[in-house]
Amino acid sequence: MTLSAQKIQELSVFAGDLATAAAEVTLKHFRAPIDIDNKLGDAGFDPVTLADRGAEEVIRAAIEAKYPDHAIVGEEYGVKDTGSPFEWVLDPIDGTRAFISGLPTWGTLIGLKYEGVPLIGVIDQPYLKERYVGWTSGASLNGKPIKTRACKSLSSATLSTTDSDLFDTGDRKIFDRILSEVQLVRYGLDCYAYAILSSGFMDVVMESGLQPYDMMALIPVVRGAGGSATCWSGDAPGESGKLLAVGDTSLAQTILTDIN
Repeated sequence: MTLSAQKIQELSVFAGDLATAAAEVTLKHFRAPIDIDNKLGDAGFDPVTLADRGAEEVIRAAIEAKYPDHAIVGEEYGVKDTGSPFEWVLDPIDGTRAFISGLPTWGTLIGLKYEGVPLIGVIDQPYLKERYVGWTSGASLNGKPIKTRACKSLSSATLSTTDSDLFDTGDRKIFDRILSEVQLVRYGLDCYAYAILSSGFMDVVMESGLQPYDMMALIPVVRGAGGSATCWSGDAPGESGKLLAVGDTSLAQTILTDIN
């Protein structure tokens, strides 16, 4: 069933309300002393805090109150499968390492899929008071339209990834090949890189090893701003966990040809 523009607007406004509720939790703990748990134990370091858990709790509670039949997938509390065509995909703090380091490059990610397709995305950075919202036909920053910039060649492109050490050997070789062709690279931005790309200040973001809750909110923002968001194969982002976001769709085709 096709959704009306009115329904999409209703859901977009609600997604923004969810981000506001989450911010009331996260901002209390940002740049303040906070206990950190390590999900991986001796196997590595994957931090989670009271802010992550508390923010997801308030988002889930709000969804369940307004749309009790909607499905939910969240990083901290897993899957609520209702069989609904609507599925909220949540990462209460994307960039927890940045959060605990006092860096304002983390964000709350709220995505909504309809019939399996990304419909609405919110990237919210409440400390900077920046809210990026994307939908099927547009994207905005604090209510004002945003658009990706033109960039026809890698030689003039700015590239970003959170941490190149997170790539496996094969993916690192591919990334390094693209890296060797670009003008500038920036690291460590987490979800904020996609927001900056969507605003027209960056050209390419490459990541792998992502989970659905890391990706789903980003896709409507990038696409709504005029960019491309695909798997490294060029297919829709999915179980591979590989996301390629490019501001200029013609450059995206060049990169995909190079990768594949």
